[in-house]
Amino acid sequence: LCQSEKCIVGTGLEGQTAVDSGFSVIAEYQGKVFYTDSHKISFSRNGNTESISLVKYQGSNKKTFLHQKSRVQGGQCVKKGQILADGAATVGGELALGKNLLVAYMPWEGYNSEDAVLISERLIYEDILTSFYIRKYEIKTYMTNQGAERITKGIPHLET
Repeated sequence: LCQSEKCIVGTGLEGQTAVDSGFSVIAEYQGKVFYTDSHKISFSRNGNTESISLVKYQGSNKKTFLHQKSRVQGGQCVKKGQILADGAATVGGELALGKNLLVAYMPWEGYNSEDAVLISERLIYEDILTSFYIRKYEIKTYMTNQGAERITKGIPHLET
């Protein structure tokens, strides 16, 4: 999902699961963050400076994408073991795999024998349940008598 939420009712293991996933960035020692942006977090400890690169829009095996979001700001002091960046399926250091929605599961006008789930159009129009998938397409080009093939979106003699 574009923006997942922490679950309202959980098992108590969501925080540990997020840490065990290996995708959250955790401070290895105490220090002070002096710079952060969407690509890296820089912090210092006893005069030594360390930069941690964040993963941005990397494809996964399930054709979704992985990314990390910084949870700290410049000037913030961090403790050892504190989470510096959330992964794609974590929010606030806890596992967050979906959205919290109010659901009514009921028959349609009392006559249904088959089940169905109806959702509000608002979930679509406001991108509440929108997710991204990555597909990679490879196209080979060849040398022709008239030179190298060109790949273009324009089709000759066709007006758009």
